[in-house]
Amino acid sequence: MKHRAILLFGAPGAGKGTQGKILGQIPNFIHFSSGDAFRSLRVDSPLGHVFVEYAAKGMLVPDEPTIELWNHSVQGLIANGRFSPEADTLILDGIPRNPNQVRIMDSLIEVKAIFNLFCPVFDKLINRLQRRALKENRLDDANVEVIRHRLETYRRETRAVLECYPEEMIHQVDSTQEPMHVLLDILKTLARLPKPAISDGATYFGAPFESIHA
Repeated sequence: MKHRAILLFGAPGAGKGTQGKILGQIPNFIHFSSGDAFRSLRVDSPLGHVFVEYAAKGMLVPDEPTIELWNHSVQGLIANGRFSPEADTLILDGIPRNPNQVRIMDSLIEVKAIFNLFCPVFDKLINRLQRRALKENRLDDANVEVIRHRLETYRRETRAVLECYPEEMIHQVDSTQEPMHVLLDILKTLARLPKPAISDGATYFGAPFESIHA
C-alpha cells in the first residue's frame, strides 16, 4: 500500500526540521527527516561513509542510497510499532529531493499536501545555517562555501520537485516569520485537508475526526 504523506519543502535553513519535529508530536503524524536519518548512521558504515563524502561538499546523496535509507527507516518504524500505515501520515522532510526521487517514490507514497517554506532572501538562510552549525556541530552547515553550494544545488536540482505536483497541492508558507507563525499557517491548512479514508471510530490528529469538525 502507498503511505499517506505530507511534504515539508524548502531550501536548507528554511525551517523544515523545526516544523517537522513539532508536527511529529501530534498523534497520527510521524516525522521523517532524511538528513537526521543519514546523520544518525555510523560514519564507518557504507551509507554513513556515502553521506559524509557528499555532505562535506554540499552535494546531495545519490538517489539509490537515499531511497534505500528511507525505505529501511520506514520499515523499522512499522516493525517497532511507531508507524501504522493504516492510521498515520508521514511528515517527510528532505525527501524526495529531485524529480527522479519523485518518480521512484510515486509507488510508495500518496502525497496529500506540500508546504513550501520559502525564503526570498538567501543570505538569511546562510545566517541560519551558520548558527545551526555552531549549536548542533553539523558538518554540512559549517563552511560558508559548502552552504552556498548546498543552496545552489537546491536551486538547480531540488526546486524542480514542485513542478512534479499539481499547483493546488502546494501551499506557500513564508519561512521568515517566527516559527510559531509558520506552524500556525501549516496547521490552518492541515485542518482543511479532506478526511482520509479510515475506519469508523478511528482517530485523526489524535481525536475522533467528527469531533474536530463539530
